Amino acid sequence: MRAMLGLVGLVVVLAVVGVLAKKQTSATRTPVPSLQTAPGAVAPASAPTVRDQSQQIQQQVKQQVEGLLQQTRPMPDEEK
Repeated sequence: MRAMLGLVGLVVVLAVVGVLAKKQTSATRTPVPSLQTAPGAVAPASAPTVRDQSQQIQQQVKQQVEGLLQQTRPMPDEEK
């Protein structure tokens, strides 16, 4: 009886691991959305290359960081 419960438990664990593995592999196969082109930029005739996408991401991050650096920090009130 004890061996039968152990075997059933093992089958249940394997089923759970199989379902999780299937979800994980299907999640990695989803297509990556293409990046948006910057306003005023000329779109290339062919699909963007990895290098173009990398440069665009770097530019977006740089713009976001510069925008955050321009914001003023709230200063705490001085108490006397």
